[in-house]
Amino acid sequence: MNMLKRVLAAGVLLTMFEANALARESIVLATTTSVENSGLLAYLLEQFGKESEVEVKVVARGTGQAFRIAQNGDADLVLAHHPASEEKFVAEGFGVARVPVMFNYFTLVGPRNDPAGVTGSEDAFVALSRIARAGETGTARFLSRGDESGTHRRERELWDGAGKSVGAREQEWYLETGAGMGATLSIAAELDAYTLTDRGTWLSFGNRGDLMALLEESEALFNPYSAILVDRERHGHVSDKAKEFLEWLTSPRGQESIASFRIDSQACFFPANVSSWDSFQPTAP
Repeated sequence: MNMLKRVLAAGVLLTMFEANALARESIVLATTTSVENSGLLAYLLEQFGKESEVEVKVVARGTGQAFRIAQNGDADLVLAHHPASEEKFVAEGFGVARVPVMFNYFTLVGPRNDPAGVTGSEDAFVALSRIARAGETGTARFLSRGDESGTHRRERELWDGAGKSVGAREQEWYLETGAGMGATLSIAAELDAYTLTDRGTWLSFGNRGDLMALLEESEALFNPYSAILVDRERHGHVSDKAKEFLEWLTSPRGQESIASFRIDSQACFFPANVSSWDSFQPTAP
């Protein structure tokens, strides 16, 4: 009789465990490497996990690849930092809406001796023009990720804004790594080259060598991050639980969590606190 009771009790516990496992739904977040490499994403998911049973599985890639994953219906939510790509994703019917989450600024880094004379420039376009001139005289090199990431796409836009047509096949001083931000920074340190990086990766990067931040607060270096729900009308299997995580990110609790994240006592990301980027006025931190 006692044995029967134990068997029945074990069966009840197993059923309860299975029910709890089924109740804990999961979503897939396709995002950029900057939010993962900086440690921000792990911090946010820890905070979110204290308030929700939804498990967030992360696929961190460059922006271009993150959007391809979402377009294929292999993600429920995208967190990215390239406005033109985000707007295109929504316009083509893959995403529901572009929701502001946070921002920071790109950072132009280079060798301490600064052969291009970037130091003192407050304009990113002027700074890049100086690097190009120095490159043409053989005194400077610029290292690009060349990987279709959000950082790479913004870098190309900045070169266009500076009136410079650049490419690894066109100029010897312009080099492409085809790698992530950490690897690109490591190579830049070895070559004493200039490069564009996101603030989060720069603050967490330890192997700086003679690299230093030369320009951080130019308006053109503004770097907004937005979240986009994958459209369930396009991909009916995507989870509606992704909305719960998005709502938490943009809630006072989520925005406070973003603001409280630090690397060596320095803020990496800043909460957007707006419902639309149209109503946002960027200011340097």
